[in-house]
Amino acid sequence: MNIKLIAVGKTDHKELEHLIQDYIKRLGFYIKFTFDLIPDIKNAKNLSEIQQKDKEGKLILSKISNADIMILLDENGKLYDSVGFSKLLQKHMNSGIKQLIFIIGGPYGFSKDVYNRANGKLSLSKMTFSHQMIRLFFIEQLYRGFTILRNEPYHHR
Repeated sequence: MNIKLIAVGKTDHKELEHLIQDYIKRLGFYIKFTFDLIPDIKNAKNLSEIQQKDKEGKLILSKISNADIMILLDENGKLYDSVGFSKLLQKHMNSGIKQLIFIIGGPYGFSKDVYNRANGKLSLSKMTFSHQMIRLFFIEQLYRGFTILRNEPYHHR
């Protein structure tokens, strides 16, 4: 199984990008992982929130195949602790799917079309984080999930 993270907009902070790349490298020991960035929408200031979400949604959906399982990182998604999240990863790996895709939307969230295509929603916290920080938090949790599945000492129980 491959895991892909799709996010809207680039990471502006070099420190965050460095940490993200560190965890991506670590993930490579466990699974094929790709991080795909969708560029910011040009002239977004001239668009309504709905127009911006629709444009981002079309770009997101263009990167998804019918066979992919797509999970949105969404504030109204299901909350898991780290062990529960690792069990979710194991469940998807056991299901035989080829690609599991997680999506971080733009500043206003997701379009209706993206919500309609999604196979599920996941929340990392009841708190709100910047779209740039959530990338690091999510990739770290993926790494943690795989260390839990392998009973490695990174996650202390």
